Amino acid sequence: MYAYNAAPWSDPYDEGDRRTHHKRTKQRVNEERTSWAREKDEWRTSWTWDEVMAGDKTLPWKQVEIAQEERRRYEGTRGLSQQQGSVEQISLHCSEGALDWLYPKGALRLTLSPRLPSAAVGPGGSSSGLITACVKPSEHFHGAQLYLERDGVLELLVGDRLEESPPTRVRCFSRLPGEKVALFLQATPHQDISRRIASFRYELRGDWTARLSLDSNPISSNEGACRPCNNTELLMAVCTSDFVVRGNIKAVDEDSELRAAVIKVSTTRVFRQKYALFTGTGRLTLSGEIRTLLQCGVRPGAGSFLFTGRIHFGEAWLGCAPRYKDFLQAYTQAKLVQQLPCELAVD
Repeated sequence: MYAYNAAPWSDPYDEGDRRTHHKRTKQRVNEERTSWAREKDEWRTSWTWDEVMAGDKTLPWKQVEIAQEERRRYEGTRGLSQQQGSVEQISLHCSEGALDWLYPKGALRLTLSPRLPSAAVGPGGSSSGLITACVKPSEHFHGAQLYLERDGVLELLVGDRLEESPPTRVRCFSRLPGEKVALFLQATPHQDISRRIASFRYELRGDWTARLSLDSNPISSNEGACRPCNNTELLMAVCTSDFVVRGNIKAVDEDSELRAAVIKVSTTRVFRQKYALFTGTGRLTLSGEIRTLLQCGVRPGAGSFLFTGRIHFGEAWLGCAPRYKDFLQAYTQAKLVQQLPCELAVD
């Protein structure tokens, strides 16, 4: 009998007739499943999602599959099953994700407990323990209001959006060490039971997010977002960024909704990209878009650049972007004195 016809509790190496299997074989499989579940729980508490998804830990494919599955969208409780005035407690452990609350009723209190890796620091390699969170409501966010709860005080982030109102922009806030911060999602009363969904995406990050946070009231840390990176920051960005590419600026457009500049980039080499941001049909040249703050005043210009940055709600945001010759000079000097934080396959 072939292995794919074997009983689920069978040993593929001694498969004969299904009628010859004994209870001890089933017991062995059950013991293996119990052992696997125990190992999975131990692994969850010792490693972070970011370490797994970034490939910093060597895992069997099954464990990676579980991590990917559990990082996906959280489909919220159907509000129709909740009591009016009740508050459901939910902990957000993933560093990014989404929440859909169907037929909102009552309230949800979302505590922020991200399992961030120790490397979740700024480009300079230091960390203040600051965590920045951003929420992006869906275009059809309806039926609830989203508040920031900080030390018992509520601040409105996203209101109940009406059909004719413009979409709400990304809202960001920071949490200092020791601060008690949560998201409070409260349903708005309605007379009918028409379909409503309060849906949003969220990201929880370390210090680096402060350089690209966008908000209706930009946070003060944006003041340094346009400052050129020094050599130390540049070399660290090469190691920790979500994308590292060499390319040219073809054009610069404006995204009025995000109040951002959109840099059209033609790449000649992709060193690393977390997602397929830079694509194309040609073998030698790919193209993509990178966003940055409008006040940085990016303009089209000749020359080759090294672009680094982070993924922010599926879009590339600029970090360090020196001319490629300046990067090569800094990289070569650091390599000579053995001070490279990581190596890159440069020309």
